[in-house]
Amino acid sequence: MNAPSAVPGEAELESIREGGLHPFGVLPARAALGSTMLYHGVQKLRDTEKAGGGFESIGIKPGKRWAIATGLAEAFAGASTLLGVLTRPAAVAVLVTQSVAIAEVHGKNGFEAAKGGYEFNLALMAIAADLLFAGPGRLSLHRRLDRGLAARRAPFTARRFTGLARGWSR
Repeated sequence: MNAPSAVPGEAELESIREGGLHPFGVLPARAALGSTMLYHGVQKLRDTEKAGGGFESIGIKPGKRWAIATGLAEAFAGASTLLGVLTRPAAVAVLVTQSVAIAEVHGKNGFEAAKGGYEFNLALMAIAADLLFAGPGRLSLHRRLDRGLAARRAPFTARRFTGLARGWSR
């Protein structure tokens, strides 16, 4: 009888590459990060004057343009993360926006979120980093689109290969 190996086999590695050991593996992370970023992005876009004023007050000028750019980045990151499509670019957008938030606003207040610190930003960044490495997971629009495209390409590819094989055998 063989002892269990500490090294994952091909099946385990494929499962990890496909989004983890469970189809719902990254879904809670996507839901938490996506809804938070979508909310904050839309909030900035709804009142660009107020958001722009906030940016100007911390020295980021022109405030309104940066508020719109940040709002769009956050809304994109949120929607993409929720849907599970373009998840990695969305994660990068979160990492960038939250790094700026820490550097310009929250860092000077220390760690504790209740005191205006960077605790919450760091949690968002940790989730984004996880999704950057793991991808969207099994239950995602990305996977659905990828499978749909593969199914459309497969018959064409098979026919082409079969035709080539027939040509070689003559």
